[in-house]
Amino acid sequence: QVQLVESGGGLVQAGGSLRLSCAASGSIFRINAMGWYRQTPGNQRELVATITSGVSINYADSVKGRFTISRDNAKNTVYLQMNSLMPEDTAVYYCNADIVVPPSTWIPYQYWGQGTQVTVSS
Repeated sequence: QVQLVESGGGLVQAGGSLRLSCAASGSIFRINAMGWYRQTPGNQRELVATITSGVSINYADSVKGRFTISRDNAKNTVYLQMNSLMPEDTAVYYCNADIVVPPSTWIPYQYWGQGTQVTVSS
């Protein structure tokens, strides 16, 4: 059983910073891409940032220059450093990972965290 557990959300004023963490645990053979998505009520979940196992990174245009994604492969953890936060960044943030689970050595499955609320006040 694989779990993704997020932490680090909360309430912050505009211009402030937060750091989200997401740790994967369980029976894991390999983690391919990891990423962060966000969702507001009535809207679809949208990509924030992704990072591959080869450290190729992709950001949504709305967060470029403000957010930084990174990962610690030894800890099976992905981070999202969010700076210069704006009220429009308010959302539930979800961690996502493509994980190869034994006994397979090559078929990845998508896993999601439970979500963490980020609220930015103006």
